[in-house]
Amino acid sequence: MAFTDVTARNAKPADKARKIAAGGGLYLLVQPNGSKLWRYKYRIEGKEKLLAIGSYPEVTFASAMKAHRDARTQLASGIDPSAAKVQGKAVRRAVTENSFESIAREWLAQKSIVPTYLEKITARMEADVLPYIGSRPIAEITRAELTAVLKRIQDRGAIETAHRARSEIGQVFRYAMKDDRATVDPTVALRGSLKAPEVKHFPAILDPKPLGELLRAIDGYQGDPVTRAALRLAPLIFVRPGELRTARWEDFDLDAAEWRYIASKMGNHHLVPLATQVVAVLSDLEPLTGPAGYVFPGARTKLRPMSENTVNAALRRMGYPVGTATGHGFRASARTLLAELGWRTDAIERQLAHKASGPLKGAYDRAQFLAERRKMMQAWADYLDVLREDRKVVAGKFGRVA
Repeated sequence: MAFTDVTARNAKPADKARKIAAGGGLYLLVQPNGSKLWRYKYRIEGKEKLLAIGSYPEVTFASAMKAHRDARTQLASGIDPSAAKVQGKAVRRAVTENSFESIAREWLAQKSIVPTYLEKITARMEADVLPYIGSRPIAEITRAELTAVLKRIQDRGAIETAHRARSEIGQVFRYAMKDDRATVDPTVALRGSLKAPEVKHFPAILDPKPLGELLRAIDGYQGDPVTRAALRLAPLIFVRPGELRTARWEDFDLDAAEWRYIASKMGNHHLVPLATQVVAVLSDLEPLTGPAGYVFPGARTKLRPMSENTVNAALRRMGYPVGTATGHGFRASARTLLAELGWRTDAIERQLAHKASGPLKGAYDRAQFLAERRKMMQAWADYLDVLREDRKVVAGKFGRVA
């Protein structure tokens, strides 16, 4: 009686395992527990061997027969089907382990950056990159494939996102090159292939008088005290808004008047000297949100930081509409006015957590202008006090002292 799929379906277990021959060395092994396993018994170089094909009904009779034919073809060519199966699994495992997605997630896991910024990079990868090249072995990805990925982003009008994606894809390739899982970074050849992003400047107040008016408005803010503290600190320390709202008490040393953290975009360690005015604000806030966790927790839970829209929404409620002032704009205010007060550009840029390049880079990274930045941050806080109180600025008082 010929073996059919019905034969496999109706095969009943017995007290002992039994074999039902399907022809040519292929048989169905029926176990006492009811499981049904396809096996192919063959001989090669005088040795009897067994190839496991799969279990029924996951592997149908037709599929088992095909696998059986393929194995016999290998045998006819002098290839051991069992050895070929093991080798195939190893190749597939290597492909999976060296896929772009696998390496990209390794790269993301080792990045030391602010969690919220890491979340943005991860989301960008998962939405725009991994669906298209994630399963590809990284060493086989071509420039044409990457061009298609980036053009797809650009064509929907997200030009800046396309540039960010190119940079991040390149970082994944360079990470893989460290242990020879990739040999080149194809994104290098893509520089200049995307449209230039439109330069956008965050709204900022660059004139002392209206800045003083804004500071007085912040002093009069009647909303949530945690939000008010964030508003007061934003112009004093002028860090990136995401770094301010995700600040953690563990990173502050109020006795030493220092805040140490990892700058979000650069991933480098950054130190913010704290003026006495900043220490005072933080000391008042600590009983509310400290002594550990987020300095500015969310309204619903202390396990998450305040929303990225909180400070800007507060500015809107204070009468500063979109296009007039933002939390990020305080960085431009500080950069412009500190330069006008006579502070050195390199010290200002270091305080803004910007990396230097060219001949200044070595000294810039070693010295970090820390002594000068301590004086600068206190002078800046004192200067803002004068603007807030609408007093006359004494020429040279808040500038750099040689």
